[in-house]
Amino acid sequence: MAHERRIRDLAGMTWSEVAEAIDRGAGVFVPVGSTEQHGYHLPLATDVILPTELAFAVADELDFLVAPPIAYGYRSRPLSGGGQGFVGTTSLKARTLMALVEDVLGELIRQGFERLAIVNWHFENQNFVYEAVCLALEHHRESSARILVAEHPFAELSEKTMQLMFPEGFPGWDYEHASIMETSLMLHLRPEMVLFDRAVDDASKRHPWYDVVPAPEDFVPASGTLWKATQASEEKGRVAWNEIVSQFRSAVALELGGSAEKRG
Repeated sequence: MAHERRIRDLAGMTWSEVAEAIDRGAGVFVPVGSTEQHGYHLPLATDVILPTELAFAVADELDFLVAPPIAYGYRSRPLSGGGQGFVGTTSLKARTLMALVEDVLGELIRQGFERLAIVNWHFENQNFVYEAVCLALEHHRESSARILVAEHPFAELSEKTMQLMFPEGFPGWDYEHASIMETSLMLHLRPEMVLFDRAVDDASKRHPWYDVVPAPEDFVPASGTLWKATQASEEKGRVAWNEIVSQFRSAVALELGGSAEKRG
C-alpha cells in the first residue's frame, strides 16, 4: 500500500518517474483545501486531508498522480466556516488563490499533462478555482488539456445516505462545517486526528440567508462548530465516503477517461 501510494504521489516521485507517467498519458489531481478551524475536535488541515484522500482513492485505478495539495484557501466566511476570527485560520485573498491555482495548473500543462482535475473541499474556494482553471487554459490554447473541476464532491449523496447522516433532517451544507459529515469522514479516514471527546453541538444565534461585513458576533458560534458534531460516527463516514469515492471515480472516468495504457 505504501509503495502504491508513493508511485501516485507526484512530490514523492523522481522526475524520470513523472516523465514516464506523462508519456503513458497519466492524469494529475490537484487537491485544494484550506487551513481553517474545525471546532474543538478536528484539525486545521481537515479541508486538505479530505480532498487529498479522495484523489488517492481513485488515482491508481484511473492512472492519475496526485500533486501536492494547495493547503490555503479563500477567507473563511462566518456562516459557512466560522470566519477569520479563530486562531489558526490562515487564508488567502481571492486573487492570490486564483493566481496560485492558475500557476500550478499552467506548470502541469506545460510539462505535458493533458488529463487534470481540481479536487476542492473548502466551500469558499468555489468559483475562484473555476476561474483559475479557465485562465490557465486561456494561456495554453495550444494544449489539448482537459480539466475537471470538482468544487463540491460531496454535494449529491443518495437519499438513503442522507437519511443515515441526518436522521433529524438536513440543515444545509453551510451549517455542516466541522459537523456530522466532516467529523464522520475524519473518524473513518483519520480517527487518530479526531478528538471526539471534545466534539460539541453548537450553532450561531442567527444564521440568515445573507452576509454582513464585518460579521455580527451572533453569526459565529463560540466553538467554531456550526451544528451537531456529536452525531457523527465512523459508520456514517464509511458509508458516505464510499459513495463520494464512487461518484468521483465515475465522473473522472466519464470526462477524462483512462490513460492510453489503461485503455489498451
